[in-house]
Amino acid sequence: MMKTTKISLFLLAAFFLSISISCEKDDIHGRKIGGTEAPKQVTDVTYKPLFGGARFFYTPPPCEDLLYVMATYTTKTGKSFTFSASYFVDSLDVIGFGDTVDYKVDLYAVNRAGVKSAPVTMTVIPMEPAISRVAKSIEVKPGFGSFFLDWINELEQSVNVYVDFSYTQRGVKFDHTAVFSSNLAEDRRFVENLLLTQDEPVTVKVRISDVYDNITDPIDMGEIILLEDITIPKQNWFLPAANDSIGGVPQGFGDGLEGRLRYLIDDIIDRGDNLNFMHTHSRGRTGNVADGNMPWNVIIDLGDYYELSRILTHQRHSGGLANINRGQYYRHENVGIYAMYYWDESLDEWVHISEHTIPVPVGLSELEFVKAGEAGDMAYMYPDDPQYTPPTRWFRYEALKGFTANYTREDANCLSEITLFGKKANK
Repeated sequence: MMKTTKISLFLLAAFFLSISISCEKDDIHGRKIGGTEAPKQVTDVTYKPLFGGARFFYTPPPCEDLLYVMATYTTKTGKSFTFSASYFVDSLDVIGFGDTVDYKVDLYAVNRAGVKSAPVTMTVIPMEPAISRVAKSIEVKPGFGSFFLDWINELEQSVNVYVDFSYTQRGVKFDHTAVFSSNLAEDRRFVENLLLTQDEPVTVKVRISDVYDNITDPIDMGEIILLEDITIPKQNWFLPAANDSIGGVPQGFGDGLEGRLRYLIDDIIDRGDNLNFMHTHSRGRTGNVADGNMPWNVIIDLGDYYELSRILTHQRHSGGLANINRGQYYRHENVGIYAMYYWDESLDEWVHISEHTIPVPVGLSELEFVKAGEAGDMAYMYPDDPQYTPPTRWFRYEALKGFTANYTREDANCLSEITLFGKKANK
């Protein structure tokens, strides 16, 4: 009897030991938890090259407590990156390769206890990475007191664009670096407030990096000469009366409620406590309710002939007396989309210049919204190819849509200020 009991205890102990080192076991509630034995490797591993990466295909091991498949690689600078995919899929994307050379990638099967299998090492050659594709697409163009960069990032991976630029001003050399982060498919960024003359060119070089410790060599974008303009003085500006037509287009109505059309050209922006804005009272087209609100137009006689370069607009704020709240900035009642025209005397008609959508800033605090609103929104007459309009005495601002419902509603009633830039025409 004693011998039988000892044998039974031995078998029972062996049974529990086999559970503890198997692929899985149950806790006291019957849930599966991982064992301490490493799972088997993934098998049948192949890969497909991707832009800056590779997609691995494999067969997971049969272990029932398999949690995920993991892939790791190490860059030439010694930094490691890890990617994983759930156990119920049969492929895993690994990205972040900075060149089209051989990379070694280790694949592991991992169970619920975090125990890894032995690695399966694959040598892969990726396609061209995102940073070099972005670098090839970059264009640098001169602007007015600024220059800007356009690029395409069709992979929409996060990149940093380093802009190293230098110039000599009044005999002193300056070197600067601007950094822009983006994951947009297409982007445009400005380097602004450069008070340089036509005799003070800017030399530009660009570098592109990603979050995987890759960076391109500097790309020489050459030398550019910035364009110059001035703020057009408003002393001689004139606004026709509401519903007076110029070239068949009626002047908009802006004297609703506290608003006045004349406030648009007084060089005072609305800060919430001064009520300095125009207001259409939902009848902006002509002032007659039957004619509706949008599109409404602000027509300006500039008092002389100018070639126009840029426009700066300010929205209605109405954010309270302390001027620390966002108020209506980038919201209801303000103009989100507008078009611009100049009057061509030789054709005796309005000529369309361009259309502009005011972007809504993302991730700002209330006070940062106030600062952005008070700075105003700057737009070029010709955004893709900065230049001046032909000489004109008349300018037309056409309000098309508000900000609400993603710029789809015609509910914009207000505008605070219009400022124009350009140069005096030789006429």
